[in-house]
Amino acid sequence: MNRPGAARTALVTAIAGLLALAGALALPTAPASGTGAARWVTGWAASPVAGTEIPWSTCPAGSGLRDQTVRNVVFLSTGGDAVRIRLTNTFGTRAVHIGRTTVAVRSSGADAVPGTMRTLTFGGRPDVTIPAGAQVFSDPTALAVTGLGTLLVSVYVPEATGPVTNHPFTAQGNYLGGGDLTGAVTGGGYGSTPCWMFVDGVDVRAPHRVVGTVVALGDSITDTSATTGDANQRWPDHLARRLVARRGPTLSVANAGLGGNRLLAPRDGEAYYGVPALARLDRDVFAQTGARDVIVHIGVNDIGFDATADEIIAGYRQVVVQTHAQGLRVHGSTIAPFGGSFLDAPARVAVRDAVNAWVRTSGVFDSVVDVDRALADPARPGALRPAYDSGDHLHPNDAGCRAIADAVDLTALLRD
Repeated sequence: MNRPGAARTALVTAIAGLLALAGALALPTAPASGTGAARWVTGWAASPVAGTEIPWSTCPAGSGLRDQTVRNVVFLSTGGDAVRIRLTNTFGTRAVHIGRTTVAVRSSGADAVPGTMRTLTFGGRPDVTIPAGAQVFSDPTALAVTGLGTLLVSVYVPEATGPVTNHPFTAQGNYLGGGDLTGAVTGGGYGSTPCWMFVDGVDVRAPHRVVGTVVALGDSITDTSATTGDANQRWPDHLARRLVARRGPTLSVANAGLGGNRLLAPRDGEAYYGVPALARLDRDVFAQTGARDVIVHIGVNDIGFDATADEIIAGYRQVVVQTHAQGLRVHGSTIAPFGGSFLDAPARVAVRDAVNAWVRTSGVFDSVVDVDRALADPARPGALRPAYDSGDHLHPNDAGCRAIADAVDLTALLRD
């Protein structure tokens, strides 16, 4: 049906969404070199993927939502006095109308701390239409948040969305309910969902001692795999704990890990593993608010698909060149041991050893995080230390993730 009134309404809504996008992206941020003023940094991030059906997951992103609210649970790496939320339709095939969005400090489960619920606006409006392929920032809203605290970001969509841009593997229980539940302080109307939907970033206006953001670019080891659910045991979470605890200048942390992700190539027919890291640098790394340092820990899935050492090294060189071109520092990471896992084969071990030797000795990185040495079993260096092994001999457990974070040289991150 081609109804002129409906067409005009759709056009006005789309234009309003674009104006909100332009206005939000133009929000000023304090310079990273300032010593006295607060500045905007990334307090939390999740790399988005296209909405598709995942055989073993109940995430509804593939089929989409209609007249539903998703309540995303997000763990902040730093605190401050205001937040703004980044909503995403990056991989959407059509515009998505967001009817209402709220943010609140989490009490427990889907419950908010009373008095902390804030309705977000976009260019002064409570609703926004996000064009296909776009993102929008909300207007800033005053809200006192703490580093290592948890927020609830609730997004209501009144109309059918089509496939939803999402982050599928979270190690975090999130919530989904019928109708507009964005303002509900208690979570009684919500059921559970495993994925983050519509939201891929939370910016925080942080104190002056938070001098910027370090972005962790990686695969499942960075993202979430094999860590305890609802416990924030990812290695970037442990790095955030170290940074929050230190005195003096510090950084926030943005997690740009994606389970199953490869450095060099996509995984055909498995869009839920995301586009390759080289194709998501601009969006997932360079565009993070306050970004100044990048830690790269990716490549084991490329080895699993039989990439050569030269191919992986060439990919790392591109990450370094492009990151330095943005004025950011890049810290390389050796690839963790995988002896005894389904990847274990002499040719693949040889590739890992060659790549790790290059990472340690090439000098192209601003510093090196030696994950291999941090996690290796002294009695069997090609395998994970048993205390760090989740059981699959590939993914570190909570203690192993803490060991990765402990291997990061904070002095190298915070060097002027």
